This record gives sequence, C-alpha cells and structure tokens, in this order.
Amino acid sequence: MKEKMSKKDKKRGAKGATKAAHKDRAAIIMQLFRSFPSRKFALKTLAAQSGGADREGRYRTKEIVYQMVEQGVVEPTSASTFRLAARALPSVVGTVQMLSSGSAYVIVEGLDKDIYIDKRNTARALDGDIVKVAITRRRSSGDPEGQIVEVVQRADRTFVGTIEKTRSHAFVRITSKNMPVDIFIDKGVDKLSDGDRVVVRIDHWDAESKCPTGRIVDILGQEGDNNAEMHAILAEFNLPYKFPEEVNEAANLISDKITAAEYERRRDMRNITTFTIDPADAKDFDDALSFRTLDNGNFEVGVHIADVTHYVTEGSIVEQEARERATSVYLVDRTIPMLPERLSNGLCSLRPNEEKLCFSVVFEMDSEARIVRHWIGRTVICSNRRFTYEEAQAIIEGAEGDFKAEILQLNTLARTLRKARFADGSIAFDREEAKFRLDENGKPLGVYFKVQKEANQLIEEFMLLANRTVASFVGEKKNKKGEAKTFVYRVHEKPDPDKLDRFANFILKFGYYFDARRGKAVAQQLNDLMGKIKGRSEENVVSILAVRTMQKAYYSTENLGHYGLAFPFYSHFTSPIRRYPDMMVHRLLAHYLDGGNSVDKQTVDELCDHSSDMEVRAAEAERASVKYKMVEFMTERIGEEFEGSISGVTDWGIFVELEETHIEGMVALRDLGQEFFYFDEEEYAAIGSRTGRKFVLGDKVRIKVKGADLRLKQLDFTLLGSYDNKEAYWPLESAPEEPANLYTKRAFKGQKVGRRR
Repeated sequence: MKEKMSKKDKKRGAKGATKAAHKDRAAIIMQLFRSFPSRKFALKTLAAQSGGADREGRYRTKEIVYQMVEQGVVEPTSASTFRLAARALPSVVGTVQMLSSGSAYVIVEGLDKDIYIDKRNTARALDGDIVKVAITRRRSSGDPEGQIVEVVQRADRTFVGTIEKTRSHAFVRITSKNMPVDIFIDKGVDKLSDGDRVVVRIDHWDAESKCPTGRIVDILGQEGDNNAEMHAILAEFNLPYKFPEEVNEAANLISDKITAAEYERRRDMRNITTFTIDPADAKDFDDALSFRTLDNGNFEVGVHIADVTHYVTEGSIVEQEARERATSVYLVDRTIPMLPERLSNGLCSLRPNEEKLCFSVVFEMDSEARIVRHWIGRTVICSNRRFTYEEAQAIIEGAEGDFKAEILQLNTLARTLRKARFADGSIAFDREEAKFRLDENGKPLGVYFKVQKEANQLIEEFMLLANRTVASFVGEKKNKKGEAKTFVYRVHEKPDPDKLDRFANFILKFGYYFDARRGKAVAQQLNDLMGKIKGRSEENVVSILAVRTMQKAYYSTENLGHYGLAFPFYSHFTSPIRRYPDMMVHRLLAHYLDGGNSVDKQTVDELCDHSSDMEVRAAEAERASVKYKMVEFMTERIGEEFEGSISGVTDWGIFVELEETHIEGMVALRDLGQEFFYFDEEEYAAIGSRTGRKFVLGDKVRIKVKGADLRLKQLDFTLLGSYDNKEAYWPLESAPEEPANLYTKRAFKGQKVGRRR
C-alpha cells in the first residue's frame, strides 16, 4: 500500500521539477546562442525553440535571457532581440591594423586570414593596440569577422597632426590614414596656433566620448614648413628627429686619441695606398679600399670599415640609443644618423689624411679575381684621397686623375667578380631612382634620376665580397654537434612559386615568356628578362612587379642564404656607422676571433627582429618624404596633362606613374567613366562591369592632374584615356571595337569586392 504524499512533499517535488525544467530551458537557450553566435534571437523564437511558446514559457524565457544579460553572456540588440555577447565566445589575441574608415583588421599569429572588425565593434581600439578579439561570423568571402572584446595593451606611440583651435580647446587632425578619429586637447591650448604641426600622445578615452583626449608632446612648426613636415614624417613613423642631450654629451666625451697599445694590437696599413669613393654629398665615410701589387704579381685589396665598436662601448648610453634607432634614416632632403655627429661625421668617418681605426678584410687576389687567401682583423689606416663617384667614374672612362692605375685595376677585378656573381645566379634589378633638386628652403625645383655606373659597382662588389667572407668565416665553422656559432645573417629566401606563376602570366601580355615552373634557374631567367626590357616602355612596370615577386630580406641568426645575391652565407659588416646589425657583427666577429664561445642566441634573435622592424619603418618614412615632395612638386601643375603607365591596381583605384618624372598618383575606380569598374586581382586589372574594358598593370595612359593634398601626401588624377599595343589612343568614354576580354554580368557577380585596403 502506497503512502500518501504530504502537501509539503508535493510542493517540494513540483518546485524541483520546475527548477529542472528551468535549467533545461536555460541550457537549450544557451546552446542556441552558441550555435548561431552572430544571429539575433527574438524572445518568442527562444521560447518556442526551448519548448514553451505559451505565456508561461515566454515569461520563463525572458527571465532566463535577462539573467544571461546580467552575467554578460548575452547582449540586447533591441528591446526584444538578443545575441550572444562577444565576451562569451572563444577569443584570440592579436594586433590592430586600423583603416581610415574606422574599421580594422586584427592580425593574429598563426591565423591564415586577418580578422575583419567593423567600425561599430572596435571597442575604441587604435592602430597597433594588442587586443582580445572574438570571431563572430564568416563573411561572404569566407574570411573571418569579429568583435574586439578587450584592449589588452595600448600601443606605446604618438600621433602626428595639425592643430585646429577654438577659444577654449583644440583638436589635432591626425595625418595618418590609420587613425580614424581626431584627438581632443584641453590643456596648454594657449601655447598652440592654428595650423601647428604637432606630436600628440593619447592620455585617455572615456566611454562617453567620441574621441580620445591627449596632450601635446612637441610642436614641430607651421604646416607647410619644410623642417616641420620632415620632422612630422619621422614622428609619424615613431622615428627620432633629434638626439637626447645626454647622448650628445656622452658622444662628445669619447676620446679621439689612439694609444700606443692600440697601435700595437692592430695591423698597421697606414703606408698602403688607400682611398674612399662615396656620393658627392656624403658626410660619413665608413668604408675605404686599399690596393697594392705584391711581389708575386698578385694584388692585395683591403676592405676597411670604420671600427665603430671601438668607440661605442657595449651598454653605454650611445650604444643604447644606436640599438633603439637600429638604422640611419634617409629622407629626401636630409639624413637622420644612427650615431651622433661627433661619431658619424668625425671619429668614425674615414676622412683623408687622418689616422683611423678600422675592422678590415684583406684579400690576396690573382689577376682573375680568384681569392688566394684572406685575413680578418683590426687595423689602422690613413686614407690618401676622398673620391666622389663622379670623379672615379671619369677616371674609369679615360680621364687622368690620382691613383688612376689602382682604380682601373680595382675596376677590372670588380668586373670579374660581378660577372662570376651573375653566373652563379645573382639577380640584377636596375630600376632608375628618382631624386629631387631642392632650393635652400627644401622646395622641389625638378626631378633627376640617379644612375648606377661602374664606380658604384666597383665599391658594391668589394663590399659584397667582404660581407660574404665574414659570414662564411663564422658560419662554416661547426662544433662537434654540428652547430654553428650564433651570428647575424642577412637572409633572403626563395620567391613564392605562386607569385612567380602570376608574374609569368602577367609578362606574357608584353610577349615575354618566363618558364618559372619547369625547374629552370629563375635567377637566370630574371636577368635575361631585365636585359630584354632595358630601354623599353614596359621596363619600369615589369621591374616593379619583378621586385614585388621577391621575398623581403631581413636579419636572422638562422643562415638561410641570400637568394637574390646567390650567396650561401651573407651578412652586413660594411656599414656600422648607419646600421646597428653591422655593429652587432663587428662585436661578434671580434669575440670569435679572440676565441670566445657562442653567445646567447635568443638575445641576438631579438635584436635581429628589432633591426628588421626598424629598417622597414625607416624605408616607409623615406618613401613618405619622397611622396611629400612629389605632391609638393605637382601642386603647381594641377590641370596639366601627362602620359604615364599603370603602376598599381587595387580595389579602390588605379595608380599611374608619370613617364618623365616617375611621380605617382591615383585615379579612383568610382571616377572611371559611366560604368562600374571592379578589381580583378588575378589579372592586375580594373574591369568594366558592362563593357569589359580593362585597365591593366603596365598599360600606357593619359591623365590630368586633378588635385594635390599635401596633408595626406596624395595626388589625384583624372584618367583621360589609354593606348593600345599599336599606340592608338582611346579616350575614356570610348573603347576598342574588340575588347581583349569581355566579362559577363554573371562573371562580374562572382568577383570579390571590397577587399582590404
């Protein structure tokens, strides 16, 4: 006989069942949110899907969802719709790359694709910040999209901009395209003027504010002033534009005396003919060549490099500054040295008729430039003469001059070395480099092109020889475990086969065949191609694309060889005045010559990475300064027409490089005539969606200068028309009777648009 349940027991049982049902419903709802993280759910839908569409079910569902909102697991998207909060999703950590639109990408190490972040989901993150990001969905392209859930670490950086002042406060309009908001200034406003170029640091960004609040770090000068603009470019890339006073003071205290003990421990080469060959405007001479004929008929060639590490001792304040800078920076009108002037232009500069301390590689060579033996060590020299490249070139071309016999013999040896290097697979990219003629205020008056002649190549070959000899000396020696000693290599990896295939397909349009997929020597084919295009209209664009096909060189403790030079071992030894890795090489080389054991690899690795990063940053600043002068030069040419060739195609515009000056500007895709043009990445082309008309990388075109924005360093062109292979001109609104390839609307719809800028 069953016992009757008491009312209390029944109530307890009912309550337990209700709790269980509530728990089950909560689990189902949470599973729905997790299964569809980007979907917005209405309460009615959640109630129905969790087993209760009646009034009671909707009430319980609302109760559960609001509890999840309080816990931060779910977030409301309207009064009655909800979605899974990004914080509840698995997250990864990456670095923000901000776009001018306010949207961003987060670069995560190990992920094939960067994560796109809509501007509504950036959580006030800025360029360079380290953030935690949750992937919320996949875009139509298949690429991930996410939401930043936390700024883990603000980038330690400053921004550059222009002051726009009101009575009580000011805003800094930021120059950089990857900073989408202005910075509010509320202190020290009385010291500022409208149009000041300033460096600003962000202090805070309150949740209720539309823009961050910052403070002025430095006032550079008025907008448009040449010094202010050049300093602004350096500051924009977080590069220094002056030395701290304590660094200059420390440099000034370094003794210039060479002691008797120092002479004693060095090889004395003061009585051997020695000279430097440098650009006419050079102030620091960090390499010299010595030459003499030996009794056996062979030649002794010394490559002498300023012994910077003798003066810049490890751990000193000067060395710490050099390590942080990592490289000198060469803007269009000035050099920002890695070392203070007392060192770079004084103590370490191999000026004529001054005894100088060097680290040298001395070669004995026969008449065929074969190396009989070499010696590496510290020396003391005295340069007899400073040559400019032009002076040395004149002697090579037949003029009379000092040390003519020595220069001609060195040039003969350099020619032989160069020929052997290319036979071994070294690649030559001889693209013209544009330079500006400037007045005393830095205003560009004209453009000329720097030409590499035999005098340049003479120096280049012996510097390359010294660099690879030093790298081989350390790298070839292994211990009993087969390990090489830790060293700094300059490495250049093999090109990506896919890039080579695309390059081969592209140059077919010019009638050049490049068989990069059948195992033939790619380097030899590239050199043959460079010879064929020399002097032709397509030379510039093919050279540009060939360079883009190559990998970027960088510093590493892993010896991966140098593909472009075809050297199994290569380092940077010959420019310690302007490159910190060369200083590292000097220290390591001296340590190993003295019998030292291998040094800590991790420490050297970190310095290699830093030096590679700073090298990239310096190159970007150098390009920005050239771009500024290009825009400045063209401000007086708005409305004029020029011919050029398409040097780049992106999903937002066509870049055109002018024929006479190599100045580059952009034509926006939206301005290309009456139809919509889209970017075809495979063909390097902008293609009309209706007619199929193509504008392809390398096409010859005619443009009109539309606008010049100095603040953004941007030139805007209007495309007037293009030329076909027979030099026939086609205005923009007309097209050849038989376009090379008509794309159907269906094909157009299949294209991916809105790719990353």
